[in-house]
Amino acid sequence: MKHLFITFILILFFSTIQVFFCTIQAQQQSQVLQARPTVTGKSVLKGRILDSLSRSPVEYASVTLYAKKGAPAINGTVSGSKGSFALEGLPAGSWLVSIEAIGYGTKTIGPVTVGSKTPTVSLGDIFLTKKAADLQAVTVVAPRGLIENKIDKMVYNAEKDITSQGGVATDILKKVPMVSVDVDGNVELQGNANILFLINGRPSSIFGNNLADALQSIPASQIKSIEVITSPGAKYDAEGTGGIINIVLKDNKLSGINSNISLTGGSRLENGSFNLNARKNNFGISAFFSGNAQLPSTTLTTATRRSFDSTGNLTDLLQQNGSGRFHRNGYESGLGLDWSLDKHDNLSANIGYDHFGNNNRGAYQQQETQYGTPPGSVLSDIYSLVQSHNQFRAQSLDWNLRYKKTYAQEDRELDISVDGSFGKNNASYGQVQSLPSGDSVYSGSQGNSTGHDRETNFRLDYVHPLGEGIKLETGGRIQDRRISSTSPYYALEATSGSYIYDTSQSNSLTYNRDVYAGYASLTFPAFHFLDVKAGLRYERTETNAGFSKSPGTLIPGYNTFAPSVTLLHNLGDEQSIKISYTRRIQRPDYRGLNPYVNATDPKNLTRGNPFLQPEVADNIDLTYAKSFAEGSALNIVLFYHRSGHDIQPFIEYYPEFTIGDSVYRNVSVNTPMNVGSENNYGMNIYGSIPVGKKINLRSNLSLFDRYITTGTLGGSSITSFNYRINLNATYQATPNFVLEFFGNFNSARNEIQGRYPFFTSYNLAARKQFWKKKVSIAFTTTNPFALYVRQATELAGTNFTLDNVRQIPYRSFGINITYKFGKLEFKKDKEENRELPVTPDN
Repeated sequence: MKHLFITFILILFFSTIQVFFCTIQAQQQSQVLQARPTVTGKSVLKGRILDSLSRSPVEYASVTLYAKKGAPAINGTVSGSKGSFALEGLPAGSWLVSIEAIGYGTKTIGPVTVGSKTPTVSLGDIFLTKKAADLQAVTVVAPRGLIENKIDKMVYNAEKDITSQGGVATDILKKVPMVSVDVDGNVELQGNANILFLINGRPSSIFGNNLADALQSIPASQIKSIEVITSPGAKYDAEGTGGIINIVLKDNKLSGINSNISLTGGSRLENGSFNLNARKNNFGISAFFSGNAQLPSTTLTTATRRSFDSTGNLTDLLQQNGSGRFHRNGYESGLGLDWSLDKHDNLSANIGYDHFGNNNRGAYQQQETQYGTPPGSVLSDIYSLVQSHNQFRAQSLDWNLRYKKTYAQEDRELDISVDGSFGKNNASYGQVQSLPSGDSVYSGSQGNSTGHDRETNFRLDYVHPLGEGIKLETGGRIQDRRISSTSPYYALEATSGSYIYDTSQSNSLTYNRDVYAGYASLTFPAFHFLDVKAGLRYERTETNAGFSKSPGTLIPGYNTFAPSVTLLHNLGDEQSIKISYTRRIQRPDYRGLNPYVNATDPKNLTRGNPFLQPEVADNIDLTYAKSFAEGSALNIVLFYHRSGHDIQPFIEYYPEFTIGDSVYRNVSVNTPMNVGSENNYGMNIYGSIPVGKKINLRSNLSLFDRYITTGTLGGSSITSFNYRINLNATYQATPNFVLEFFGNFNSARNEIQGRYPFFTSYNLAARKQFWKKKVSIAFTTTNPFALYVRQATELAGTNFTLDNVRQIPYRSFGINITYKFGKLEFKKDKEENRELPVTPDN
C-alpha cells in the first residue's frame, strides 16, 4: 500500500507539472505567433551571450530579429543557461539582431547576411555591458534564478534566499535540492553523509574538527551560492562518497567600491557580517568579517538501556533523565587580492582566519537496576547524580595563492595554485558522580585534548582544445597532511578530592597522510546528438600513524582509480537529459582510526578502530532538466549509489570493559566498523513554478530505498524506505516587500542497528527594502508554535536495546538589517568596443 500511494502521488505530481508547463508553452507560442509576421526559411543564426566583465553566461537574454530599424520583429528567442541561442528557419537576406537583458545595455548587431552560401552563421561570443549604476541610486540584480543547472553541478544562489538571511549555512543547505539537514546540523546528500565540503573551491581544516559546528559558524548573509556536485568529474578530488558541496562566499569583481553590513538579533541565533570590495582597473581587493552565536538553550534528555543474558532474561536496566545547557559561537575573517597582469594572466591571493566553539553543561539522574536468578529478582538498585561539562574550541588559518593563464586560443587555460590550512583545536571535559542529592562525590574524571592539523595542497590544471567541441583536461594534486594530538586523562581520588594523572587512559597520536593524484578527461561530441565527458583519476594514499594505545599500527598504502563519465543530450527548448557515473572514496579520518577510548560518559564509551578500510562508492545518476523563460524549472534525478566497506557506528554491550587498570561495568561501547555494503536507489524531483506575477512556488521531493548488508558483522540485512520533502512559497507583494514560507520534513531512517528519528521544521519571513533598496529589514521565525523538537531513537544489538528521547529547543524569532553602500562603475574593455566580426560556420 505504501508503494502504491507513493506511485499515485508521483503520477499526480507529474501530471500537474506537465499540464502547467504545456499551458505555459502554448501561451508563449501563441503570443509569439501573434506578434510577428510568418517568415520561414532554412538558415540558422546562432551565438553565445556573455557578461563583458565576468565572462559568465547571460541567461534569459532576449534576442530579436528585424528586417530594418523600426520594422516589426521577424523572429526571436531567449538565451539558455550557457548563454547560447539559435534562430532557426530564417529566409535569405540581411537582418538586424537586437539583444537585451535585465541590467545590461541593449546591443544591436548587423546587418547580418544569411543565404544559400552561408546557411549557418555564428556571431560567436557577444559581450553585454552592464548599465552604469551608483549603489546610492539603484541596486543592479543579475538575472539569475534561485537554482541553476549546469553540466556538472547544481547551483543554489543563496543571495536570493530571504528566510535564511538571518540564519547560518545549515539553514540554506536545508533548501538546496538533494540535500537534507537534521536537527543537529548533520548534512546528507542524496542520503549519504560522506560529503567533501569546500569553501571557494578549497578544503579547510575547520571542517575536519566538527562539521556541524563549522557550518553553523558561517552566517547565511556571507554566502553567495552553494554548488552541489553529485557526480564529480576526474578533475575533482575523489574524496567523499556522497559528492561535493562547495560554499562560495560573497565577492565582487566590478570596478568601484561597494560594501554591505548585515546584523541579525534573535531569540536563538545572532549573527553579523561586513563585506568590502574595491577594484580599480586591473587590481581588486576584498575583505570580510562575520560572527555568529547560538544563544544558551536547554535540551531535555531521557535514555533507557536494557541488557539481557543469552537466554533473553533482563540482567541490567539503566535509566538516565536530565538536561544539558548548550551554546556555540564563532567568527570568520578574510582578505583577498586579485590582479590582472594583462589580458591573459591573473594572480590572486586569499587568507582567512576562522574560530568557533561550543560549551555544554548538564546533569542527569541515573538509576541502575541489576537482576539475578530467578528472573526478575533485584540484586541491586543504585541511584546517582552525574554532572558533566564539555567545551570545544577550534581555529584555522587558511591561505591560497593562484595563477591563471588564458590564451588567444579559446578555452585553453593553465591554472596553478597552492593552498594551505593550519588548524588548532582544544576539547576539554569533566564529570563527577555522587549521591542523588549532589553530596558525597565518589567518582569523577577530567580530560583535555589539544590537536594540530596542517594541510598543504599543490594543484596544476591544464585545459587544451583539440578541435571544435573537443577539449582535453589534465592535471594533478599533491596533498600533505600532518596531525598531532595529546589527550591526558585525570581520575578523581575521592578521599583527597584531587585529580590524578592516569597513564593507562591518556592518549597521544600522530597522523601523517600524503595523497598523490593525477587525472585526464576528454570532452567531445558523439553521434551528432551527445556531449560526452569521460575521465580517469588516479590517487595514491600513503598513511603513517602513531597511536599511543596501539603502537606499531601499520596502515598500508593503497591505490584508487576513479573513473567518471557523463553523457549529455540537449533535447532543445531548454531541456536536457544526462546520465553520469563516478567512483568515489571515503578515507577513514584519524579520529575513527584512533583506538583511544573516550569515557566522558562512564556508561556509554566511544573508541576508534585502527583496522578501518576506505569506503568505496559507485554512483549512477540520470538527470532530466528543463528551464523556462519566465523562471519555471523542473529537475528530475534517478539515482543508484552503492558503497562497499560502508563505515557505520556499531554499538556493543559489555558486562565488564577494561581500560588499563580501570574496569567499567555494564557499559555500551560505540566503535566505527566496516559493514558489507549500503545501497541507495531512488529519485529526487525539484520544481519551480511562478503563479501569476507575484507568487513563486518551489518544491523538492526525495524518495529512496536503502538496503544495507551487514557483512562480517552478521545479522540480517536492513531495508528502509526514506523520503524528504520541502515547500518554498514566495509572495512579492510590492517591488520592495516580499513574504516567504518554507517547510521541511525528513522521514525517520533505519541504519544497521535501529531507527533514527524524523524531523520537521518550518520558517516564515518578511523583508522590506527602503531608500532605493540600500536598506532592508527582514523578520524571520522558525517553528514559532512549538518550543521543542522531539527526537526519539530506537537502537538494538546483541543482548541490549537502547531508547533515547531528546527535547531540543528549536523555536526562534529574529530580525535582520542589511545596509548596502558604495559605487560601482561599469566600463567596456577596449577590445569589446570593436566591431564584432560575423563569420559563417565551416
